[in-house]
Amino acid sequence: MEKNESRTTVWVALAANLGIAVIKAGAAVVTRSSALFAEAAHAFADTGNGVILLVAERRGGRPPDERHPLGHGADAYFWALLASLGVFITGGVLSIIDGIDGLTSRIGISSFPVAYVVLGLALVFESASLWRVHRQLRGEARRLQRDVFDHVVATSDPVTRAVFAEDLAAVAGNVVALIGVGLHQATGSSIPDGIAAIVIGLGLAVVAFVLVARNRAFLIGEQAPSSLRERLSDTLRRTPGIVGVDELLVTFVGPRRVHVLAAIDVRDDLTGGEVEALLRDGEQALRATSDVVARVDLVPRGIEVASDATRG
Repeated sequence: MEKNESRTTVWVALAANLGIAVIKAGAAVVTRSSALFAEAAHAFADTGNGVILLVAERRGGRPPDERHPLGHGADAYFWALLASLGVFITGGVLSIIDGIDGLTSRIGISSFPVAYVVLGLALVFESASLWRVHRQLRGEARRLQRDVFDHVVATSDPVTRAVFAEDLAAVAGNVVALIGVGLHQATGSSIPDGIAAIVIGLGLAVVAFVLVARNRAFLIGEQAPSSLRERLSDTLRRTPGIVGVDELLVTFVGPRRVHVLAAIDVRDDLTGGEVEALLRDGEQALRATSDVVARVDLVPRGIEVASDATRG
């Protein structure tokens, strides 16, 4: 259900960004506003990123196969990482360059009403997109007993996090652009407009840095939250026949998918067959504890398994 909702969220953001990008680009040509050009570059970058995020969501959802026994979930982080870089390279760099050019330009905005109308409409539509993704994240955070912004950082879903971050940056960018245009009109100087474009570009750079860092962390095998690890550890300790958990590694292998590797102590009087049954019971118990458990490997440690003959 969360996967389908994430896909819908991306499509909504993609459609909104494409329409807004075209309108802002046209308005930037008409008004010659650096801030509007920066916002147009931002919107086109978000549109391209939306396409990449759909690829990430699709490729990351492929099932395990012989060459990829843990599935293809990490592919989602790879494509989301590329999308994060696109935010900076396409949107951030172009916005900063145009802003610097605007600081030295003597050409002012030719139509302030057009700039205000376009930025106002963009603010409304992008706020609606932000509200949708925020609603999705709020529901997920409530189920996991987290604060919404803590969940944005911690969630293993790179697609939803990217859409939220980009929509938040888009809303903030529109506000900055409106301020820049307003100060340009009030002072008669194009410098505030250029500064607004630079601020928008720097904001995109910050968003890109955060998204790249989070995707990198999951690509190299980030551990699941301590709350989940403790639940899984308690489940193993309550399983009859298991007397201790020496080591427990719970690492993400994709969005909402973890690999559980545990070294366990079992009763010394168990036969080989009983140990095999115990491992199956432990795996089933872990899967029942959380639906994000994709694979379980339990390793009995430090025991001498009794045979049926020696026990008789």
